[in-house]
Amino acid sequence: MITVFGSLSADLVAQVKHLPTPGETVTGPSYTVVPGGKGANQALAAALAGAPVRMVGAVGSDGFREMALSGMQKGGVDLTAMADSPEKTACAFIAVDAQGENLIFVASGANLDARAAQLQDVSLSEGDVLLLQMEVTHAENWKAIEIAKAKGVKVVLNLAPAGPIPEDSLRRLDVLVVNETEAGQLGEQLGLSDQDPEAIAAKIAADFDLDCIVTLGPAGARSFGPSGRFSVPSLAIDVVDTTAAGDAFVGAFAAGLDQDLTMEQALRQGAVAGSLACRAVGAQPSLPNREEIAAHLADLS
Repeated sequence: MITVFGSLSADLVAQVKHLPTPGETVTGPSYTVVPGGKGANQALAAALAGAPVRMVGAVGSDGFREMALSGMQKGGVDLTAMADSPEKTACAFIAVDAQGENLIFVASGANLDARAAQLQDVSLSEGDVLLLQMEVTHAENWKAIEIAKAKGVKVVLNLAPAGPIPEDSLRRLDVLVVNETEAGQLGEQLGLSDQDPEAIAAKIAADFDLDCIVTLGPAGARSFGPSGRFSVPSLAIDVVDTTAAGDAFVGAFAAGLDQDLTMEQALRQGAVAGSLACRAVGAQPSLPNREEIAAHLADLS
């Protein structure tokens, strides 16, 4: 079982010719409203990849509530541990340009009311996976790690969006997932002089005895740590929108761990899912299912 402790939102997505610079206004012909949030995206990605998943977080009672929950409901994610918040459901505002690159800002709302104590009411068991991101109150993440490790649960943290992490929490992780920017920011926090994200990931893996994965966009992903060193490519895809690529990677990778795949096999599953998620506009509508992932695994060079 995968338990995701994290964020969910309603995403307002507009397609524009180019992303705005500071002080610039750009226009698009229309917008769509779709379910999103890193926690919810990763929960649905893991469920679509074939894993049993529960979501633990918080949602408001406003008009965006049902939209934020709808993708996970359709995907079979267990939502019984969700909490009600007096704050508004989180919203993300996303601009996507003609090359599929995006600009995102998030109004956190109810996400900041997610509490690690909610995990005490679910049946975490040895061998389960706890999946975390950084869109909830950071201190609650560190409490969630303590709860999970006390029960023999494997902990995976996607350090996105990047933020500081206490070194004692870092030492409790089993897997850390970062992109190039997040690797650089964490390396700076830890006082590492190297600027190369792969070198940073290798150093973190060695110093903190964990598997550190750095995602490299079109260049795929690299993994360093006790499970070994691995390099996986991405698929050749005509990119429409990269919004959920990282979340698709993390969710499908976590599903691989839950399915007892090897680290390399789980990385390959994540790389395929992340690539396929770039084919459509929006976060959750673009996430591939288990059959789609399996059909493209052989396409990785």
